[in-house]
Amino acid sequence: MNNNNVLRKKIMETGIIMCPGVYDCISARIAERSGYQVICTSGFGIAGSQFGYPDLGLLTATEMLHAAGHIAKSVNIPLIADIDTGYGNPLNVIRTVEEVVALGISGIILEDQEWPKKCGHLEGKRLVSTEEHVKKIHAAKFARGESGLVIIARTDARANLGLAEAICRGRAYYEAGADVVFIEAPQSKEELKEISAAFPTVPLLANIIEGGKTPCLSIQELGEMGFKLGVFALSGLLAAYKAIADCFRFLKQNGTTVGFENMVSFKEYGEMIDIRKYQELEEKFSTQNPSKTINLQND
Repeated sequence: MNNNNVLRKKIMETGIIMCPGVYDCISARIAERSGYQVICTSGFGIAGSQFGYPDLGLLTATEMLHAAGHIAKSVNIPLIADIDTGYGNPLNVIRTVEEVVALGISGIILEDQEWPKKCGHLEGKRLVSTEEHVKKIHAAKFARGESGLVIIARTDARANLGLAEAICRGRAYYEAGADVVFIEAPQSKEELKEISAAFPTVPLLANIIEGGKTPCLSIQELGEMGFKLGVFALSGLLAAYKAIADCFRFLKQNGTTVGFENMVSFKEYGEMIDIRKYQELEEKFSTQNPSKTINLQND
């Protein structure tokens, strides 16, 4: 079973899926080793970690897919990729989704903002019409073919048009063929409950951003409300920022890292990146040891 079908199967099962946001291959591997069964890329995280940019629509489709493709290849669990607005009209969505499928990505988040888009927890977002985003969902369904790619339709309508319009758009997107509905940035526990009540049989995604507009509920609370995917999109990025800042501050003040305890060992890091695997391959195929011969037919 490929990872697309694994993700689809998990969405159909009972219980909520806890999904951390990752922004590079290291954070993805840490998530996998920590026991998560699904991960997702954060556009906010990739923009910041790869380029030092805010999430204001500054990345191109190529840059986002390049990062997501490497992440998908680095792990053996399903990856949901943030593909922003699809980077244009429905024709652009088709090309983007075809690239997503070729990269082995298992799911996408496709949002209804105008380009350039903004982080869902920032002000000043502008939306395309419901009809235009429905067309993009149709295009995404066409482009995924028989791959099993999971389409998550996101609406940012809550901020400008209110929760009722956001729910209305969510219904339209689900009817258009989205597999999961994602209403971004509800502003209270009551609003989260209202969203859940409006979609009793539809898989829903809730996005928790520490310090964002949505209350920071636990995965258990979200599951009890009926959400299927609980995404913690920036938790790893924000934690990594603090850890690196603390380390560099300690080094600056002390001239050494001796005594700074919030680090893994060089050996532990090497195990996480499978260094022994590559050392064994290097030894096997090395030209430095002529006493060893390689039989490609038997190996």
